[in-house]
Amino acid sequence: MTSFTVTGQLVDIPQQKIYPAMVVVQDGKIKSIETLTSLPGDKQGYILPGFIDSHVHIESSMLVPAEFARLAVVHGTVGTISDPHEIANVCGVAGVDFMIDNGNTVNFKFNFGAPSCVPATTFETAGATIDAVAVKQLLARDEIKYLSEMMNFPGVLHGDAEVMAKIKAAQELGKPVDGHAPGLRGDTARQYIAAGISTDHECFTADEAMDKLQHGMKILIREGSAAKNFDALIPLMHDHADNMMFCSDDKHPDSLMLGHINELCARAVAKGIDVFKVLKAACINPVKHYKMDVGLLQPGDDADFIVVENLEHFKVLQTYINGELVANGNQSLINTGSPATVKPINNFNCRPKTVDDISRVYRVKEDTTAPADIPVIEALDGQLITNKILLPPVILNGQYVSDTDRDMLKIVVVNRYNEATVTGAFIKNFGLKNGAIASSVAHDSHNIVAVGVDDESLVKAINMVIAQQGGISLYVPATGNTAAITMEVPLPVAGLMSIRDGYEVGHQYAAIDKAAKAAGSTLTSPFMTLSFMALLVIPHIKLSDLGLFDGDSFSFITA
Repeated sequence: MTSFTVTGQLVDIPQQKIYPAMVVVQDGKIKSIETLTSLPGDKQGYILPGFIDSHVHIESSMLVPAEFARLAVVHGTVGTISDPHEIANVCGVAGVDFMIDNGNTVNFKFNFGAPSCVPATTFETAGATIDAVAVKQLLARDEIKYLSEMMNFPGVLHGDAEVMAKIKAAQELGKPVDGHAPGLRGDTARQYIAAGISTDHECFTADEAMDKLQHGMKILIREGSAAKNFDALIPLMHDHADNMMFCSDDKHPDSLMLGHINELCARAVAKGIDVFKVLKAACINPVKHYKMDVGLLQPGDDADFIVVENLEHFKVLQTYINGELVANGNQSLINTGSPATVKPINNFNCRPKTVDDISRVYRVKEDTTAPADIPVIEALDGQLITNKILLPPVILNGQYVSDTDRDMLKIVVVNRYNEATVTGAFIKNFGLKNGAIASSVAHDSHNIVAVGVDDESLVKAINMVIAQQGGISLYVPATGNTAAITMEVPLPVAGLMSIRDGYEVGHQYAAIDKAAKAAGSTLTSPFMTLSFMALLVIPHIKLSDLGLFDGDSFSFITA
């Protein structure tokens, strides 16, 4: 029988009280909480329930679950609501099993969902399909806690039989259904929510979030490495804290090294939000909504709690999970073992590309007049949505070419699962002046997406990814006395995750991110933004391996 005590200022969120207390832990549970009259001089930290990320794709950290946990606990995160649809789009149910099995190797409260949209659409090539029968089988498993984000909101609105069968399966088992409905408002939002959708993390304006809150939906304030909606939505927490939570959605490894949900708590308090409302959203609401097996700092609960220095900056001093100290100061105490213990799972089957594979996509068709304007993707920093704009092309020697003066660069998508014709278009706001970047992290089907100035650079970057069977890459050609630059982060697990030490991957990612910015990119997170440029379910215009896609009409752009 193991027991110990933790002493400090106890933060009782339900009672909205803070008082000196001693938490008695025995065999991984909270045996009792004893009120004290005062605290020793060296016991002035604040004890509170652990933080929960209420919607995250672990794969986007480029780390396997065990390594994600090793970094996250340092910031006081004790659990996640984890949607494994990224690896599921590559490897199917076997990918979901990989995430669960790897997560089980460490002491952390992963709560995985059954992916609802694999593939996300029929307008792209994915590596797998998970139909309603398979979803029902997944949901029947104890370790699957919910139905992951229902991105096919048109299918919900039109009563698609397959979509409705997945929702029904979750409802029959009493498991919540996550939503994904960017821009949906009014009657259509009401209809979507009435079908049983309980949350949305895609609101990018307060008006949209308020509309959904009024229809009974819970809103997740998202602040990740690409999509940043905190500033727009946080004022709603003054009056709606009972129905709000925090999430990252997608968190790259360099960002995860620096902070997690603790950062959002600090920013919320700095905005004048009552600390108990902030902590209700960060610690309590996710556990109750998803029926997580996570303790809430009550006698008899699992001993999942943290000690922070103060309730202003939320610097985490200690993190406990199941009564085990898993982080102390800035040091993670989770031991994930050797990288050799991770057996990668993957689905990659395409040959290296040639310059002609790219250039043929941009040839002006014979016997046709080049259009005065062409549709161009306008990427928006800190957002997943893109704008569709029309710009006159630059044509040289019968080829559409990039125009760095107008920041109008080539974007291509390569099918990673089968040999197929490369697709291409143009994109603004990446800012590259030389070279190209590429990635096999390309939501949701995870084909290879690349942006570059010239065809040779695009091929170099793409072929680095293919040679590693997945990863992110950068290529900048030699200029004058400067040698060519080649950088890559291999991601052998489904082309999404590394098998290396999480901090090592974080530093690798930070270096390649810095190099992309040195090559001219003006984006806060160029590789994260790149990863969403093939995500067809987010308006307004994206590129899939099958062509340029209009997210408003849900159809290909043919001219």
